[in-house]
Amino acid sequence: MPNQLTHTSTDFPTKKFPIKVICDGVQSPANVGALFRVCEAFGVSEIIFCNTAVNFSSSRLLKTARNTNKTVLYRVSEDLSSEIKKLKKEQYKLLALELTDESIPLEKLQLVEGNKVALFVGNEKHGVSETVLNTISQSVHITMFGENSSLNVTQATGIALFTLTKLL
Repeated sequence: MPNQLTHTSTDFPTKKFPIKVICDGVQSPANVGALFRVCEAFGVSEIIFCNTAVNFSSSRLLKTARNTNKTVLYRVSEDLSSEIKKLKKEQYKLLALELTDESIPLEKLQLVEGNKVALFVGNEKHGVSETVLNTISQSVHITMFGENSSLNVTQATGIALFTLTKLL
């Protein structure tokens, strides 16, 4: 019978990917904590929080993050447009994780080794902002088979990061 492994008994290889996750208006402490966990799990190089009023000392955030907020590089920015300009200058491929009339299925995205990716994820209620959608050139969506057209921001980010790490 198999035995469940503990955190200290796993031997997963540690790897950092050239992926930054830009959280555009994510407000829920539970979602922010879970985003730290999923970004840590997939080797994200940095999380940038924009348009948020989240208390990063919130007990709910800290409980959900399970200390990954101490190991994942992150920062808060007050200027989303400036962040987009910086990422473009640094030659990141800017992707909005949002279902739009021009988005492509995430699995059809073509990346090559060496690409740097900035993944924009949006607010729990309104999604990725118009500022982002009007500024970047590519939107991607997760192919789903039910009647619902959206997922929780953390769930969607996890699926996207799993896919992106396989493509890079």
